[in-house]
Amino acid sequence: MARITAGVATSHVPAIGAALDNGRSGDDYWRPVFAGYDASKRWIAEQKPDVIILVYNDHASAFSLELIPTFAIGCAESFNPADEGWGPRPVPVVEGHPELAWHMAERLILDEFDMTIVNRMDVDHGLTVPLSLLFGQPEAWPCQVIPLAVNVVQYPPPTGHRCYMLGKAIRRAVDSFPKDLKVMVFGTGGMSHQLQGPRAGLINSPFDNAFLDRLVDDPVAQSKVPHIDYMREAGSEGIELVMWLIMRGALDDKVHVAHRFYHVPASNTAVGHLVLENAGA
Repeated sequence: MARITAGVATSHVPAIGAALDNGRSGDDYWRPVFAGYDASKRWIAEQKPDVIILVYNDHASAFSLELIPTFAIGCAESFNPADEGWGPRPVPVVEGHPELAWHMAERLILDEFDMTIVNRMDVDHGLTVPLSLLFGQPEAWPCQVIPLAVNVVQYPPPTGHRCYMLGKAIRRAVDSFPKDLKVMVFGTGGMSHQLQGPRAGLINSPFDNAFLDRLVDDPVAQSKVPHIDYMREAGSEGIELVMWLIMRGALDDKVHVAHRFYHVPASNTAVGHLVLENAGA
């Protein structure tokens, strides 16, 4: 039987990808950011997941204001890196797991989550930067990936509670898949940041660290936090943090924190990172 063994939460700042792609990861500015992922890279190399369900938001690469799915699951065999205006990132093609993805789509829809099924989609930095942070720059990604895109760009995004419940539905779907697979769930985006307006550049470290605490110890309470609180405390782009609740909902109620990291700033964003292991794994 397939099983979810762990979850990873991380920011997906585009400038992180640019620093890697342009050989800048050793610069004084970027070195502390990448050092915060060294332990996680060793950990995931030991864990060797078969499949990663990677929750992220598209940045007008696959979707636009013409088509805004709340939850979209990629069921294709592969996903090319997107051209975000300066050419695709020089990273490997993302290999999907269509069999598990279609199984998830069926189970989630029958579990009353209205998923958009996507059979062709390019994936942008929201998905590829987390892979780079955990796996470096390999010739091929070492596992298969199921993209799960969430609308946190155009109002209204899904609530934290809806995201948390989707995570639990994903857990049920994976648990019912008959093949033996080690699966991890990544929740990406955030942390506090705002890209425009009078509050551009906002970073709220006390809010971010309190969020990390609650995500580990009291995710149910965190799932009840309304959108306006994220907007007020973490900036207009801080709403991306609801995607971390999908990852957390897919895990056991009690988890082991294998690694925690927080750094300010990376570009104009607070970078947060958690590695959470299921106790039974």
